[in-house]
Amino acid sequence: MVAQRSADGAKDDPHAFCLPPNFPRAFSLPQYYKIVSTPGLMIILHEFNASYRQIFTDGRPLPVDPNPSWNGYSTAHWERDELVVDSIGFRDDLWLDLKGSPLTSAARITERFRRPSFGTLEIAVTVDDPKAYTRPWTVKLHETIVVDTELVEEICLENEQDTRLFQKQ
Repeated sequence: MVAQRSADGAKDDPHAFCLPPNFPRAFSLPQYYKIVSTPGLMIILHEFNASYRQIFTDGRPLPVDPNPSWNGYSTAHWERDELVVDSIGFRDDLWLDLKGSPLTSAARITERFRRPSFGTLEIAVTVDDPKAYTRPWTVKLHETIVVDTELVEEICLENEQDTRLFQKQ
């Protein structure tokens, strides 16, 4: 599937059609995101199409049968200096990256957030998706923390022309 999507030039990439990027894919896009933490809830705001993700930190368990969504359903807890986020309930048609690595409704993603230094956020992402992969795998993302900046609305839906031009080729 990945080879075919790459050979097609990622022409069916949901992001190219202005559809929301799922997390963790949003971490690899050039737009900024902002993490807002309140008692019991963490919210990640993403510039692309003004999207958001909720992470419940109030001790609730993951639901047994969540409604499928772009970002899934997430709960989190602290283990020493790491925030451990567990997510399930994804849609069946998601791409994890530009190459088209799939993410299905059977996926469970575990993210481990930590700050090894003042200006760095490290996110270890483990994907366990038995419908798409033979075993769980992990990738480590290194993000630069940008302070004293504001998010900008980047709305892809208004008069979007690139997708139609791309499809004609």
